[in-house]
Amino acid sequence: MNEAEFNQIVDELMFSIEESIDHSGADLDYENSAGMLTITCEANGSQIILSRQPAMGEIWLAARSGGFHFRLQAENGAEDLAWRNTVTAEPLSTMLAEACTVQSGEQVSFDF
Repeated sequence: MNEAEFNQIVDELMFSIEESIDHSGADLDYENSAGMLTITCEANGSQIILSRQPAMGEIWLAARSGGFHFRLQAENGAEDLAWRNTVTAEPLSTMLAEACTVQSGEQVSFDF
């Protein structure tokens, strides 16, 4: 995958995350700027940051629980791809939802 394709896929992912937050009703704000999506928990001001790393082909997640790297990987040999933690293989959607719950006390479901 070249950098343009990577950026297109990440743009779509970021938009999906924004839509999920909008539809959740959770008291979260977000700002998408310069390849980073910053999610702010209004109750306490804590932030969750997603940043694209095109040279590595990864997305990085920074939350109170730590920093994590995700790479697009095939799901069980299928053609479907998912963003998976490079160490634990846990899906980005799960880890992002957990970070939102822990930091804001509100649940958001991410479907990507």
